[in-house]
Amino acid sequence: MMQLVIFIGIQGSGKSTFYKERFVDTHIRINLDMLKTRHREQYLVNACIVAKQAFVVDNTNPTKADRCRYIEPAKAAGFRIIGYYFPPQVEACQQRNENRPEHQVIPLKGLLGTYSRLEVPCLEESFDELYSVQIGADGRFLVEALR
Repeated sequence: MMQLVIFIGIQGSGKSTFYKERFVDTHIRINLDMLKTRHREQYLVNACIVAKQAFVVDNTNPTKADRCRYIEPAKAAGFRIIGYYFPPQVEACQQRNENRPEHQVIPLKGLLGTYSRLEVPCLEESFDELYSVQIGADGRFLVEALR
């Protein structure tokens, strides 16, 4: 199963929790917060593509250009490209962000900066499947296909 899964959403929208719930046993997690540099990130992306290993890019990926850096090489290698868009609920994201361990809290300015750059993804970006993910009142993830 050669899949590239791309998460799209502002900080605190539930992306990493969604990864742990849905993909931890099947997909390598690539996360810039953990890797610290684009060079390391690119090295791991390339390794997944060469090894034909399913992977998730668990970053904010707010713009089409941000997403393209992963989509183009994975698509060229025959990967299915699946996007999960976490529509911004700024106040809820801010609250979840503030409840993180201190070393993981993103300054409000950073969260709002990501929000201001956020471009809604579309299938024309070469996604094979595209979904919207929201957190329901009961805390569960609600996933529905985007057209």
